[in-house]
Amino acid sequence: MPDRPKNLPSADRVAPAAAPAALAASGRRWHLDRLWGTPAGKPLPLAPVFDCPFDPDAPTVNLTERLTRVVEDIARRCPTFAHLRPAELLVTFTAARNRLQYGLLARVTPMRFRDGAPTRRSRGLVYQVQRFTVDGREMLYLVTFCLPRFLDQCFEQKLVTIFHELYHISPAFDGDLRRHPGRYEVHSKSKKAYDAEMLTLVRDYLRGHPEPQRLAFLHRRAAELRKAPLNLVGVVVPRPKMVPVGPAPAKPA
Repeated sequence: MPDRPKNLPSADRVAPAAAPAALAASGRRWHLDRLWGTPAGKPLPLAPVFDCPFDPDAPTVNLTERLTRVVEDIARRCPTFAHLRPAELLVTFTAARNRLQYGLLARVTPMRFRDGAPTRRSRGLVYQVQRFTVDGREMLYLVTFCLPRFLDQCFEQKLVTIFHELYHISPAFDGDLRRHPGRYEVHSKSKKAYDAEMLTLVRDYLRGHPEPQRLAFLHRRAAELRKAPLNLVGVVVPRPKMVPVGPAPAKPA
């Protein structure tokens, strides 16, 4: 979706139809907390990503780590995604609002404005995106998967969803989205053609893959994972917001 004054631009993938920022001690609104993250050497906070009770005796599977490895593998093996820097991309999860088959599958949230600009002026104020850091490194993108809907897909469609979101990332990897020519600059003119292109890329990626075991967990659907003696955890973060950082300077007379 396009930029809006109170929301970040994002590219959401929706199935075809059939923790808020803390206020700082100062009361002035441009002192809203601008940072979420972990300092260097500190692990990411993990949370259960299914509504199943945590079993301390069961093995734990970190879905953020698993999907980050898939992103790393795609960046290594697919020339189309060679510009990705997975260390500056955070895989997160959100819960589906319902168990319907149709709805949000995933989204990518850029952490900069057009052409990677760190701030933007709107209505007399200068805004920046809340900064997210992991192990002291600033994130330029959040890729968020909606569970269990994402996992309810077949293996190939899971990969199409992953490729779909990664392709939205700017070739400059500057925190902005890929911009297409014409009116539909974020999603392109035809979603059907876009996903057909992603399916071709997925099949090229899978053809002759030397280590298919890297992707084995994607063959399992949500219902199967729910029944397995596993604790599924991942990173769950508040959706970033545009934060006012100060009054905009006066325009020259």
